[in-house]
Amino acid sequence: MSSVTFDKATRVYPGSTKPAVDGLELDIEDGEFVVLVGPSGCGKSTSLRMLAGLEEIDGGAIRIGDRNVTDVPAKDRDIAMVFQNYALYPHMSVADNMGFALKIAGKSKSEIRERVSEAAKMLDLTDYLDRKPKALSGGQRQRVAMGRAIVRSPQVFLMDEPLTNLDAKLRVQTRTQIAALQRRLGTTTVYVTHDQTEALTMGDRVAVLKDGVLQQCDTPRTMYDHPANAFVAGFIGSPQMNLFEAKLDGDRVTIGGQPFEIERRHRSAADTEGAKDLTIGMRPEDLEISDHGLPVEVVVVEELGADAFVFGRVGGIDDGADIVVRVDGRKPPLKGEKFHVTAAPERLHVFSAKTGERY
Repeated sequence: MSSVTFDKATRVYPGSTKPAVDGLELDIEDGEFVVLVGPSGCGKSTSLRMLAGLEEIDGGAIRIGDRNVTDVPAKDRDIAMVFQNYALYPHMSVADNMGFALKIAGKSKSEIRERVSEAAKMLDLTDYLDRKPKALSGGQRQRVAMGRAIVRSPQVFLMDEPLTNLDAKLRVQTRTQIAALQRRLGTTTVYVTHDQTEALTMGDRVAVLKDGVLQQCDTPRTMYDHPANAFVAGFIGSPQMNLFEAKLDGDRVTIGGQPFEIERRHRSAADTEGAKDLTIGMRPEDLEISDHGLPVEVVVVEELGADAFVFGRVGGIDDGADIVVRVDGRKPPLKGEKFHVTAAPERLHVFSAKTGERY
């Protein structure tokens, strides 16, 4: 096991002037599970491939432990990668697929058999070792791909959207298994996904990228409660945070003509920069139905049992604005119904409208 360090790592694809990954600085501790997340094209998979040795590095360096692997071939980096398409050999049995890398490395048959058997027990694959991949379900194939990585006992696991091809129920089950397995093995793991729910539920820390630039890396709870900027605030959370343009007016901000009190620390930070234009964030669960505040007209209600999410339009704002409010699932409002919502000052997230940075 080893730590991983991206030291201003940069990748610029031929024919492009804009880096796909721009000066990435990220330290991953020994045994840590870190998830790289962001929208399509943000550079997360490129970052993983740079670490794997599958992409050249045009600037900076990458280290695994104390070893600089920037120019080390992929086969010599002591990493194991799990892909979204499984990449299993169809003509080989499960056991042969899992032990193939060990066979190529010249390990004895007895050692291969022992390590494959041990991994199969971890992954509940013992009864399937003689089967071919075509006889397995998608979830079983993904576990075989995991097993192939485990038997190598690498310093680092790399996982590139391994759950993409699974159905919704199996994704939830498998992500739990992967997280539990990683904690059992204690192997440093870098996991790439576009699904922020996966990121929040699996990672010790989450790194959010946008346009090749790291926006924030922190624990899931810190990132949810204290997003570093408006982009992270809008990306992390399901449903996402409501973001509104606002004007600073003394101790308050006005959104669509409606006043909201904000905490003194936010106001002081904005005053220091002389900022009057702000972006205010409100989580759906932090909004309360009230007799005053933002007027909302219900467009759609998603009922989820104990909770329900109201998707509506805000009045008083030019061209309207979308809003999501979490309400009691047993007493949800009806489509077309109107009500008002407000939020306590300590529940408001305040960002610069100019830079997007958090105050």
